[in-house]
Amino acid sequence: MNRRRRSVLIAPASNERMVATALVSSADEVVLDLEDAVAPDAKAAARDVLRRMLTTEPGRRTSVRINGLTTRWAAEDLELCATLGNRVHSIVVPKAETAQQIAEISGALVATDIGVQALIETPSGLANARSIAGASARVESLVLGYADLGAALGRSPDAGPGLWLTHQDAVLTAARIAGIQAIDGPWLAVADSSDFREWTRHVGDLGFDGKWVIHPSQIDSVTTAFTPSPDAVAHARRVLDALSRAESDGTGAVQLDGKMLDEAVAVAARRVLSRR
Repeated sequence: MNRRRRSVLIAPASNERMVATALVSSADEVVLDLEDAVAPDAKAAARDVLRRMLTTEPGRRTSVRINGLTTRWAAEDLELCATLGNRVHSIVVPKAETAQQIAEISGALVATDIGVQALIETPSGLANARSIAGASARVESLVLGYADLGAALGRSPDAGPGLWLTHQDAVLTAARIAGIQAIDGPWLAVADSSDFREWTRHVGDLGFDGKWVIHPSQIDSVTTAFTPSPDAVAHARRVLDALSRAESDGTGAVQLDGKMLDEAVAVAARRVLSRR
């Protein structure tokens, strides 16, 4: 279930025009939102749009952000997704806080192949990130959400990358322990600005696998940031070739371009090739 996600475009399920635009975009994945982007009195209509659009657009990698499990809409959201079956690739769980929540959702999806993505956007969710990540074989990724987490922490919406490093590392480490993806949440502005590109490079350098976007104009910058350059791919292949030759020859220490190679370098090289 652990599909590659570099650019992930989120769109409100209540807006048919935005859904249609998202479904034909170049994003690696589309998340149709039934939660924050949909007003309470529009929840039922949003489910109707989602059902109709996914029935007529088969094959597109599409996930659904359901409403929180404590809301009155969550059960109907889950029922709809289960009914749609393989037209929904995964459920995004907002404000995921416990492994038990993930287990409950996995139980509701037992007759399907639908995966689960946990949105970490509360202090409790952050504290329990490791148990959430390992709660079910259905869990495909942890997604770090900044708006709600920042509000709960009392942090300014304009807080720079340096103020989030501890939380980013916590989510990334939990994901790596579980062998799943770590995805950066959305930048809360629609422009493909220099600040947006700087943030995207930052989370890419940290080791995240991809990033949510809220506007199609941001997709290309995210795809570029999370796709290795031709030089990086060529170097990774040279590293693995050198290590393979050394293993065949029974050579102990291996060098390439004056640097020692070991299994840690090989792991990094394999990761580069997996991100092409």
